[in-house]
Amino acid sequence: MGEVLDDGPFFHGTKADLQVGDLLVAGRRSNYRSEIVMNHIYFTALVDGAGLAAELAAGDADPRVYVVEPTGRFEDDPNVTDKKFPGNPTRSYRSTEPLRVVGEVADWPRLAPEALQAWRDRLAALLADERNEIIN
Repeated sequence: MGEVLDDGPFFHGTKADLQVGDLLVAGRRSNYRSEIVMNHIYFTALVDGAGLAAELAAGDADPRVYVVEPTGRFEDDPNVTDKKFPGNPTRSYRSTEPLRVVGEVADWPRLAPEALQAWRDRLAALLADERNEIIN
């Protein structure tokens, strides 16, 4: 499998209703730019990061955080690593190979409505700036 970037555990935030054993795969529309079909599936080793991703995900369903395991190679997520921050402080990764759902985190830190709105506003401002493209 090559260099081990992180031993995990790993998490994926979404509004999808998933079951243990389900596979998360690349090829879905971006939560942040719906016109982009993503070549990777994204995950993090920080439950708070997965929670934020779940809160910001498209759709009206409840946000959920799942424990996942990569089924193959993965790399640092260039959208939040050296391109914008030195190293990988968010412990964010991506893979072209599926992630297997191995559990769900029942109790993860939720954002207050004001904090969530601040994140949505910040994200909207970032996406409005054409220089902030998604590295796919």
